[in-house]
Order: sequence, then structure tokens, then C-alpha cells
Amino acid sequence: MKNILTLCTLFLAGPIAAFAGEPNCDVSLDVRFLEGAPVDRFVLTNGSDRGIIQADVQFDLRPSAGKLIFDTQSGGSGVEVYQPFQSTAANLDVADGAEGLRMPLGGLEAGASISFTIDVDDRLTASDLGQIRVSGSEIQGTVVTLTIDEHSYSAVFNAKNLAVIDIGCADKT
Repeated sequence: MKNILTLCTLFLAGPIAAFAGEPNCDVSLDVRFLEGAPVDRFVLTNGSDRGIIQADVQFDLRPSAGKLIFDTQSGGSGVEVYQPFQSTAANLDVADGAEGLRMPLGGLEAGASISFTIDVDDRLTASDLGQIRVSGSEIQGTVVTLTIDEHSYSAVFNAKNLAVIDIGCADKT
């Protein structure tokens, strides 16, 4: 009887353990940057068929082609105009001149979007639109990372101001 119980336990636990490595199958998050001097906007859209209950989203500007920074204070690291972080989804204090930010993301239903505004400036001596405005080629390379249940998934912004985190499952059966 003990062997049958052990066999049943292994049989039932096997499928659960197989999905433990990828608990977030079929999650898709589109992140778009919209230049709008003086206020820039990031829009995050859940392209999944299910809601995202709780997660964190991190932006890393360090690898960007434009050597981007967040310009959040008057007279600080950026050029002329500034805009602190503003969102109805989160309340963050982003340091002036920061090259990254991390924000909580929760309760994002399937197909829904949230956004935040902040000023982003480049630090190039010869930039496409001047240092106050950021072009697609300048945000290119910025990394956005979605962390769900201690698993992280990243995407890189392309020259069209878009990064898509698409977590597919190799075997959906």
C-alpha cells in the first residue's frame, strides 16, 4: 500500500512540478514610450488573455543609445524643463538624474493599460531632437523587466519606442 501511495504522489506531483519553472505562461506586456516634451509618457498594456495580479516593472535606461536619464527636478541633471513621476497606478519618488526606476504593477486586467508620466532627457552632444526630446533611436536599448512571483522577464526597446515582454509556453498541453 505504501508503494501505491508513493506512486500516486509522484504521479500527481509531476505535472505541478513541471509548471513550477514557468508559472506565468502566456503573459504579454507591451510597453510604449511616447515623447511629448515636456511630459513624456510610458504606456503599459496587458496583451494577455488573463489579468496580471501582482508584479513589478523595472526600467533600466543605462543601455539606451541616448544615455537617457529621468529629469525630475528643476535645475537638476536634465535640460530646461522637468517632470516628476506621476501615475494613478503607483506613487514613486524618482531621483533627478536616475537611470532607472522600479514600480509595482498589480490588478492589470487582460487588455487593460496603465501609464505614467515623467521627463526623459538624453545626454548626447548631438542628439536627434535636442536633449529635451527623445527619439526612438535614442530610447533604443533601454531594458524593461517584468517580475512576477520571483521570475523575471525582459525586453529591449526598439527604434519604434516599443518593448514587448512575451512569455510563451513551450508546451501548452
